[in-house]
Amino acid sequence: MLARLARLILRLAGWTAVGGVMDDPKAVVIAAPHTSNRDGFWALTYKIATGLDIHFFAKHSLFWFPLGNILRALGGIDLDRRKAGSAVNKAIAMFAEKESFYFGLAPEGTRRKMRGWKTGFYRIAQGADVPVYLGFLDFGNKRIGIGPKFELTGDQEADLANIRKFYDGIEGRWPDKASPIAFP
Repeated sequence: MLARLARLILRLAGWTAVGGVMDDPKAVVIAAPHTSNRDGFWALTYKIATGLDIHFFAKHSLFWFPLGNILRALGGIDLDRRKAGSAVNKAIAMFAEKESFYFGLAPEGTRRKMRGWKTGFYRIAQGADVPVYLGFLDFGNKRIGIGPKFELTGDQEADLANIRKFYDGIEGRWPDKASPIAFP
């Protein structure tokens, strides 16, 4: 019933949901561009509509009652951003503990415009030896979904250049806030 409601919300808001099928039992799913508070709402609505069991970090300040209970039920894992570096190791450990695990994150790590994407998604995927799926929120075309699988080669510069090609033409809610797809 919740999935039907989520599909209805997407349809009424004019969104077209695409993709959602991942052939691997484990993967990192990036969601970009991340320029608005609304991104999380639409990503969670898509997740529910498609029935995907994707887990994600959210800042610990969001885990107050009752929102924290809802976020945990939806796959949220509280993250204290003051403990820099612990997120990558925590995510890699979660992959090691499970036979099937999808982990989603925004590579910008914030809604503010940054000099480039953070490397956490790359380090998590490498450390867990899993592929990356290219998720997107395209406000310009009102499309949301999960695009192709990307196997990392270990050459960050080349991999990012190839990922950049996929995101050409995908527009965030606030395009002027979108971070370039490059490592700072």
